[in-house]
Amino acid sequence: MRLDPERVVRTALRLLNEEGLEGLTLRRIAQELEVQAPALYWHFKSKQDLIDEMATTMFRDLVKATGEPDAGQPWDEWMAQSGRSLRQMLLSYRDGARVFSGTYLTDNTLYEALEWALQKLTSAGFSLRDAVRGYNILSSYTVGFVIEEQAVYPRKGERNAQYDLNQRAKRIDAKKFPLALAAGKEAFTDFDDRFESGLRVIISGMDQSFSRKR
Repeated sequence: MRLDPERVVRTALRLLNEEGLEGLTLRRIAQELEVQAPALYWHFKSKQDLIDEMATTMFRDLVKATGEPDAGQPWDEWMAQSGRSLRQMLLSYRDGARVFSGTYLTDNTLYEALEWALQKLTSAGFSLRDAVRGYNILSSYTVGFVIEEQAVYPRKGERNAQYDLNQRAKRIDAKKFPLALAAGKEAFTDFDDRFESGLRVIISGMDQSFSRKR
């Protein structure tokens, strides 16, 4: 089978779920593809170039799956739906948020999705400035949230022992830091509920803090 960038990226994304980001090497990918590692450098100059393309593919798949916003859907419902969709996409890959964070997207998928988002928000009365800021806040919150979520649960249902609440409690002086002790349950459990709470804060804040033509 011919070696092309798409095949390399799809193989890398599949191996990501097995190896995690730290274990994903060009040598491991080449082994899976049954080629020598230097063959990959025809398509990607470095691991970072490959990661950029992986992130682009992840986002392209998300945009294809979600499509253009429904013109009749209220902006706040669309914002919440967008945040949920991005989170689920990131969670579908081990270390998905780390792969996606800070990467350079390599095609126009980003601009298409951004154009749709800004059209949705400006049509709802937000200025372009506030639409950009609101959309960026939502994206940054979601990616950051999932980075922390995947630190606790590297895989679905698999909790990192470093975040075991009982072990955490043993490290904390309950008399000196009672609130910090109690905060563990709030900080490292109920990720679905906490994510929804954050979405509500962002959307409510946009509605109250940004000027909008009604």
